[in-house]
Amino acid sequence: MDTYDFLPVSREDMRERQWYYYDFLLVTGDAYVDHPSFGAAVIGRVLQGAGFRVAVLAQPDWHGAEAFAAMGRPRYGVLIGAGNLDSMVAHYTAAKKPRSEDFYSPGKRAGLRPDRATIVYANRAREAFGDIPVIIGGLEASLRRFAHYDYWEDKVRRPVLVDAGADLLVYGMGERATLEIANRLKKGEKPESLTDIRGTGFLCDSMDVCRFPFTVCAPYDKVVKDKTAYAQANRIQYNEHDPVRGKAIIQQCGDRYLVVNPPQMPLSAEEFDRVSELPYTREYHPMYEAMGGVPAIDEVRFSVIHNRGCFGACNFCSLAFHQGRMVTSRSHESVIREVTAMTKHPLFKGYVHDVGGPTANFRRPSCQKQLQYGLCRDRHCLTPTPCKNLDADHSDYLELLRKLRQIPGVKKVFVRSGIRFDYLLQDKNTAFFAELVKYHISGQLKVAPEHCIDKVLDYMAKPHNEVYNRFMDQYRALNERYSKQQYLVPYLISSHPGSTLQDAIALAEYLNQTGRQPEQVQDFYPTPGTLSTCMYYTGIDPRTMKPVYVPKTPEEKAMQRALLQWRRPEKRALVLKALHEAHREDLIGFGKQCLVRPERDTRKHTEHQKGSGSQTRQRKPEDRSRKTRRKK
Repeated sequence: MDTYDFLPVSREDMRERQWYYYDFLLVTGDAYVDHPSFGAAVIGRVLQGAGFRVAVLAQPDWHGAEAFAAMGRPRYGVLIGAGNLDSMVAHYTAAKKPRSEDFYSPGKRAGLRPDRATIVYANRAREAFGDIPVIIGGLEASLRRFAHYDYWEDKVRRPVLVDAGADLLVYGMGERATLEIANRLKKGEKPESLTDIRGTGFLCDSMDVCRFPFTVCAPYDKVVKDKTAYAQANRIQYNEHDPVRGKAIIQQCGDRYLVVNPPQMPLSAEEFDRVSELPYTREYHPMYEAMGGVPAIDEVRFSVIHNRGCFGACNFCSLAFHQGRMVTSRSHESVIREVTAMTKHPLFKGYVHDVGGPTANFRRPSCQKQLQYGLCRDRHCLTPTPCKNLDADHSDYLELLRKLRQIPGVKKVFVRSGIRFDYLLQDKNTAFFAELVKYHISGQLKVAPEHCIDKVLDYMAKPHNEVYNRFMDQYRALNERYSKQQYLVPYLISSHPGSTLQDAIALAEYLNQTGRQPEQVQDFYPTPGTLSTCMYYTGIDPRTMKPVYVPKTPEEKAMQRALLQWRRPEKRALVLKALHEAHREDLIGFGKQCLVRPERDTRKHTEHQKGSGSQTRQRKPEDRSRKTRRKK
């Protein structure tokens, strides 16, 4: 593929195109992959489509400003994002150990972006270009837009705008806000005048600057010292994150004020179509070929994003605070055009890997009331029980999948994004569930029960275990009906706030009884901005302001995780320790209900013992002495 199919990535690249100026420098912590799953690619193509010249600086050397200066000064500004992941999540495991691989970097090489990349890149851009508009965005900036608990430093950090020294912050899905900023900078407006754009935040000297109805949350100086104030602020920030009824939020930080304007409305279907069908190459830049390519493309190259937003709103997930809870979807025609184009790709083998998004089976708002009134405060659409106004309907999604199956050159269309099984069960029409099992599962279906103890599930904002059991029963029955051998891959979280050691043992018992042996278990990872992270830091559920138990010590977290993989030999010592500590020695033994065998096998064996499965003869003392003499 020709490099001219991509946005320019160097000054030489621009000169070869006879660009003697350019408008925006787009800096990203990921390798440059021109695919709509990558935020930097989307923003770059949106600006290009509006007539702007955009150059990409991917994973620059951040130890100095030289890599930035080498690109030349853009006319209007620098746009900065850390990449598709928070840079700290990209670098470190939940145990705070450095990761050895980075799938968003060439050759999976780790360490090509700095810690807290948004801050570092913004400061380097300022060093290189001086007084130039600097706009930060992407997931990292979005989730850190307020004062936030930072798990890796174990402290509350200031809003990211303060440390980055940027002019504006774009949060959420930023196409519309970024385009408005770009057009107004082009007209000659100064960054400090851009205070009326939804989906943005800025710093100012007075609350009077705010252009929207607003509410105030506790200042940085207070949330640093007072965990109750932190939890109250977190609740306000979630409650106002609604494009229909949400207010601006002001948080004082020192002698300045952070103003975060209300969210942008989601893109319409027509706008979403246009953004999705911009001229992406759907490949990584050729400059990475010699380095082994960029592995992150492999999962998405032949996948389709058909929706945005998630009204599931799990408390540990960042989606509700980034994309929002209001779902919007692309038209059938747009998705069909994208899949049809895929069939002409030289690497396409006939398999569409995924037609999904944040939650695959959401294609419509959870109810019609939200379009007029917004989503409910302090109420989830699906948990603890489904709202009476929930509009559970898969007919449009099913129709889309049926159309995609008929495209010439397409052999299979899979759904690999997670599905909300509780929403699926609310649909009185079972046709989607049946065809999902019959046509759209590639051997295994990913679902996320996360736990089996209802009180823990309540802290997670997940459906109760009875719902998952009903789903499993129906899934099993459908597989039998269609003579399929397809498996469920349950995602589980250990050590979530609210989960005690006894709860982790109960989950291990449940898995043992149901014949599940999870290969992957995610220890709870406190990422910036989520409600669960607030619980972890404060010990308070911000929804109720009541105390919540939090497993925090490395030892307990390790035991809770080990219990969910009790059959692994390397986990044995931790499982035994957990069972002894919880006084559950009844689970140590040889019965079917037991998780592990005793530390020493005290069963007496005889040469003719039956039922033990052992034919080993107990050796008499004189036998051992004779053997010793022979050795001598």
